[in-house]
Amino acid sequence: MTKLQKKLFVGLSVFALSAQAALFDDTEARKKILDVESRMQASDEAQAAEIADLKQRLQVQTQSMLDMQNEIELLRNEIAQLRGNVEVMQHALETADQRQKDLYTDTDSRIRALENNASVVGTDPNEPGVPGTVETEDITAYKTAYALSQDAKHQEAFEAFDSFIKTYPDSQLMPDALYGLGYSQFALKSYKSSIVSQQKLLDGYSDHSKVPYALYSIANSQIQLGQVKDAKASLKKLIADYPDADVIPNAKRRLKVLETIR
Repeated sequence: MTKLQKKLFVGLSVFALSAQAALFDDTEARKKILDVESRMQASDEAQAAEIADLKQRLQVQTQSMLDMQNEIELLRNEIAQLRGNVEVMQHALETADQRQKDLYTDTDSRIRALENNASVVGTDPNEPGVPGTVETEDITAYKTAYALSQDAKHQEAFEAFDSFIKTYPDSQLMPDALYGLGYSQFALKSYKSSIVSQQKLLDGYSDHSKVPYALYSIANSQIQLGQVKDAKASLKKLIADYPDADVIPNAKRRLKVLETIR
């Protein structure tokens, strides 16, 4: 082999080695680039998934807040309605209490008229019909119970009316006493007993002038006991059977309030 040939062989070998080295370097570089790209892609996908999850959570939280705001608004409306109902019912109770006091005043006036009358009171069905120049024991006993009730001494009034009913079962003031007993029991929050007393008035003296007020008193007791359905029935019967009674406007307002209760 000549020197020229040797030089050419050496040159070709160096060139081949350089080419192989360059090829090796390009392959490694490609691998690294692909690895970096793969990692970046995985990172991008993870970030995208995280962003999508955050968006979904935000939507859920936003919807929950909207639902909560709607519920709060509904509760506010219900509270406002309940407050209005309470105010109406409180006014009705105050009116009923005043009406009952007026009834007692009317009864007292009629008793005084009887005391000043020398004969039996006429044919007015609303009058007790007790003869009159001498104040009988039952009238005195009733006036005592009535005065206690007027002074808001409800326990003493209850005892006095109860004693009257037991002592004078045949008195013409018995329906007034039953009503007074029921009124005292209501004031003492003995609502079930009040209903029983007023029902005795309805059953035994169905033509008495206090019957519509006894029905109204029963409805009030039923409301206090939470017997809304029964209270509605009592008020409807009162309105239907005694449309001209003084207590009817109050009964209608009370029934209107009860109709809003589900």
